[in-house]
Amino acid sequence: MNKWISLSIEYANQRSYLDDLFQVYPTIPEGIREIDQALWKEVEKSFAKKDNDLLIRQLLHLDLFPIKDSYIAYLKRDSTAIDRNPRTINRICGRLYEMGLDEIFERCSEPKETNRQIGPMFRQWLKNKSLGIEPVPLNEFLSNEEDAILDAGDNAMMFFARKYLRYYHNKGLDFVGRFNKKLVIGEAKFLTDFGGHQNAQFNDAISTIEVEGVDAVKVAILDGVLYIEGKNKMFKAITEEYRNHNIMSALVFREFLYQI
Repeated sequence: MNKWISLSIEYANQRSYLDDLFQVYPTIPEGIREIDQALWKEVEKSFAKKDNDLLIRQLLHLDLFPIKDSYIAYLKRDSTAIDRNPRTINRICGRLYEMGLDEIFERCSEPKETNRQIGPMFRQWLKNKSLGIEPVPLNEFLSNEEDAILDAGDNAMMFFARKYLRYYHNKGLDFVGRFNKKLVIGEAKFLTDFGGHQNAQFNDAISTIEVEGVDAVKVAILDGVLYIEGKNKMFKAITEEYRNHNIMSALVFREFLYQI
């Protein structure tokens, strides 16, 4: 088995893994969402008048619609459907009236889900010089062959990887670096649970390190439930099918880079 998979499993099962991981992914829920007060007053008026058409239109302007319904996304993307589908609008509004204004406001102002905040955290961790060096912009990264981490947005990072590393995969990267004159690319994921979306996230990271013909060392920087020993699908995958891949926790990533 790849040394770094073994180290990551050992770390997760024998040390203060979650306490230490909080330095990388400080998943603190944000405060309540701000709701435009002028818009909310209009919501209150249309609610009182039972004006279904206007109530729906106003609530769709908010960041978070107060109920989960499979048809809401369609209505957001095509507002003309509101006029053409009165039974759907009446059904949704019926649920809104049952909730009442207080609960509607509470739902619309809920904090963003923690999982949706995770994406930028790994890059912020890098900017805190957690790997020993501060990320630098592209022009500085290209100016010499010293150890460096690229500080760039998604598009710029993909441009660099395609132009200089022959990376033509359609998945973005979370890490581009150079250590001991060797280029390293990676995708970082915090897998908070098993199943569904989290399995897709795991597969995304694996597909990145399986891309062939790339002029760089490929790494999947994975954390979370995949290191829990047992019969779960992810653990079996990293200890069997992908046992020879560079898969590791962010907490051992620094050690990996400096021994390349």
